[in-house]
Amino acid sequence: MGALRDALVAVLAAFAVMAAVAAAGLACAGAGDLPGGAFPRVVAAVVVMAAGGSVEVTGGAGFLAGADASLSVLPLSVSLAGALTAGWLFLRPLHNRAVARPRELLGRAVPLVLLWLLALTGATLLARQTFAVSTGDNPLGELGELLDSSPTVGFEGDLAATLLYGLLWILGLLLVALLVSRRAPLPARLVRFHTALRPAAFATVALLLAYVVIGIGVGIVVAATQGHAARTFAVLLLGLPNLVWPALTLGFGGAWEGKVEGPFGLPMPQLLDQALRGPDLSTVDVASLAERDARAWWLVAVAAVLLLGTGVLAAVRSPAHVRPWQHALHLGVALALATLTVCLLARVQAQFGLSLLGIGDVDGLGGKVELSAVLWRTVGLGLLWGAVAGFLGAFLARPLHRGGRVDEAAPLLKR
Repeated sequence: MGALRDALVAVLAAFAVMAAVAAAGLACAGAGDLPGGAFPRVVAAVVVMAAGGSVEVTGGAGFLAGADASLSVLPLSVSLAGALTAGWLFLRPLHNRAVARPRELLGRAVPLVLLWLLALTGATLLARQTFAVSTGDNPLGELGELLDSSPTVGFEGDLAATLLYGLLWILGLLLVALLVSRRAPLPARLVRFHTALRPAAFATVALLLAYVVIGIGVGIVVAATQGHAARTFAVLLLGLPNLVWPALTLGFGGAWEGKVEGPFGLPMPQLLDQALRGPDLSTVDVASLAERDARAWWLVAVAAVLLLGTGVLAAVRSPAHVRPWQHALHLGVALALATLTVCLLARVQAQFGLSLLGIGDVDGLGGKVELSAVLWRTVGLGLLWGAVAGFLGAFLARPLHRGGRVDEAAPLLKR
């Protein structure tokens, strides 16, 4: 019963935190004024997407118009809030010991996963709403008034896809939580990997969180000095990691490509929106951004400092006997995997268009936003610079390293 109670607390707390962050972000974005009491349903849709679920965009106007709509984006601020809450509460009841039986870990993970999927099912069923589209003076609007068939757009949670991706999301979260925590127990057969996995995993997660903290500081300054405070806080509360984690990849030489068409676009920064706006795919890296604004070179400086700090942190948390080349290997792999995850989670694909009688798009009612990483270049450079940071960090950490420190699991391995 204790494991079930702890799992229930973790799930309820995580969903409550995600709902609160999503509601605050949507309120700042002006969603509180949506008609028909739609605000709770929109919050539910954001929570579903944040937990890895799928929400389909729908639209049309009967036989008058066809709709081409899709949305694929993770509100990573909401995801991060839920992940930190669920991960911390999952690890909290575990004792400070190196070894645990697999049955014990499964006994705590399985109830949490099942309750998570149950809560996700409820949120998915709530995430359903339809809105009328204002067409102004478009021909579609005139025909709609004549035939009493106005265009609509809405969203609906896809339960099957949501449960599948939600299962992968929560399993991935629990795995990362066990990898990052130095004090959480592992099965005896996995304790030998403690030295290789945990210091590099912890340092890499710390790097990602450091970028989020820096982004919060920059966002607060922008909100206080540049105006549009509500829109800025909406971005902070809904999609801050969607901006700062790609900024990390750009800083160490990665690249992204995409395009922006129509009245819709990326809310901020405007520099990225301008670089992507056009009919063809555009490749974005630090050099292309610096052509528009030289301050983009600061991304390189910030990445260099924080990557070096990540290497030092990983070395300090490792036993003294680990060699520099091992630090390089561990951190290189960890940063490459983190970069791959960022590339997959931060991509954006959204489009909406209404075609009148199947002939062509209605002006002003269509738009497209695409953004995805140049995968091999970005992940490859993540591997390279993670290895460099791990190697240099091993030397810089020597004055900070406690020479007598040993791995907490070593006494257990000798038995």
